[in-house]
Amino acid sequence: MLRKCCLLLMFILVPGLAHAAWDEAWSSRAKVTVNAAGIAAAQEQVPVVVRLHSGNFDFSSASLDGADLRVIAADDKTELKFHIEKFDSINELAVIWVLLPKVDAADKGAHFWLYSGNESAASTADGQGSWDNATVAAFHFAEKTFLQDSRNGLIASGNPVLQKAALIGEAAIFSGQPISIAAHPSLALSAGQGFTFSAWIKPSDVAGTATLYKQGSVAVQLADGKLALNSGAASITGGEVKPATWQHVAVTIGAGKAALYLNGAEIANGDAALADVQDSVQVGEGYQGELDELELANTARSADWIKLAATGQSMDSQLLKVQAADGEEEEEGSSSHFMVLFHSLTVDAWVVIIILTIMFAISVVVMVTKAMQVSRIDKANRGFLQLFNETGNAQLLELDQGADTASSTLARLYMAGLREIRKRYTKDGQLALSGASMDAIKAAIDADLIRENKSLNANIVLLTIAISGGPFLGLLGTVIGVMITFAEIAAAGDVNVNAIAPGIAAALMATVAGLAVAIPALFGYNYLSSRIKNINTDMQIFVDEYVTRVAELYGK
Repeated sequence: MLRKCCLLLMFILVPGLAHAAWDEAWSSRAKVTVNAAGIAAAQEQVPVVVRLHSGNFDFSSASLDGADLRVIAADDKTELKFHIEKFDSINELAVIWVLLPKVDAADKGAHFWLYSGNESAASTADGQGSWDNATVAAFHFAEKTFLQDSRNGLIASGNPVLQKAALIGEAAIFSGQPISIAAHPSLALSAGQGFTFSAWIKPSDVAGTATLYKQGSVAVQLADGKLALNSGAASITGGEVKPATWQHVAVTIGAGKAALYLNGAEIANGDAALADVQDSVQVGEGYQGELDELELANTARSADWIKLAATGQSMDSQLLKVQAADGEEEEEGSSSHFMVLFHSLTVDAWVVIIILTIMFAISVVVMVTKAMQVSRIDKANRGFLQLFNETGNAQLLELDQGADTASSTLARLYMAGLREIRKRYTKDGQLALSGASMDAIKAAIDADLIRENKSLNANIVLLTIAISGGPFLGLLGTVIGVMITFAEIAAAGDVNVNAIAPGIAAALMATVAGLAVAIPALFGYNYLSSRIKNINTDMQIFVDEYVTRVAELYGK
């Protein structure tokens, strides 16, 4: 017995030990998987962007400013460097940058953990430490640090306009006037080193020439819709930049070669060399449009690095996927999707769904009770009708002893006629019914027939309410939910499809709930109506047969 208890205790404890978390003081964690498919060579020290929204993260479990966030490696022990570009707990949107030690397409199970749920924890976000050593400047153009670099704290001067609804959090809107970054040792170009410029751009117009970056003789430009590099005597042009569309552009120079990239793909290359330059940097001269995520590096990034940046930061990025928090993961993908939808439901959607749930419960009760009632009546009617047809004329008025008046509507109609007939017996026990008497008896039976019909159709109106009202009520919830979702997106300034989709999908849950109420009610209503109609027809035929037989036997 003791051995069995020990074994049982082990089975209970071992799973808990196997899934021990990094720190029990943090009550919630989410798993972030890394899918680097398409990357030929493994890359080290890669900063990646994690987008959080109501569909993939429980903001109620985190501090209002995200101070309790912690990023832990796959071993659930090692803390990773990260910083927060945006954390809006009210509108449930956040942008987190994490420095991954390695990104390898061969590592199919690559992941890390995002912890939250410790109100007493102080922030450990590290803007400078969450970039690799080659990064010399990184401008997010975030609202709180609009013209400040998160890598070395460089400050740009200029007057661009803040754009809240951008690709990654906020962005800067340029109207032809550049921003200037004062000369700094970290920004200096060296013939012995490399250089990488990358940014996300959304030009309003691609005609003419606009300078995205300029330092000394090195200039990255847009020239009549093409990306161009001018470096002293070298000039390289390629690609096709589109207006009013977010695109990732990058230029690398190193070892005497230069390469131009558009959306992660190389579009042009050629010979180019760097000279020693330590001058101020100009960004956006003559450029009209939005610009985000300006990054500068003192090395020539590899093609895979550029591809990771372009695909990992794009709107429809598949590089990272934030899964449900512990305790919410389901074995089936469809179940986890429904959990995401339920967590994204707004208060109004919950109110509508609760009302529809009550309507559904009432409809089920009505359908079950009515189905049982009509089945019981139909069975009892068949029994009484057989008895009525097999009874001879002499015993026609003596069926009250064996009639099932509790279940059979025909028996009750028979009893209604019998009561009227017995009122017309003479004192000597004779029965002779005149035409007027037969009309009175028929009228009494017809009155009971109407009451039986009323009883049969009682509460059926609740099904018609569910059929007609359920979809409209669900549609109301969906419309309100969509309105609230778009209002929140507009207020937050984030048009990321990953942030919009859960809210819209959750709003549609109200319509689904309305249809889920109406469709069963419709089937049940049609079935019950058919059964009730048959019973009503049987009653009318019975009344005619009953009155006719009585008139033949006892009429004057």
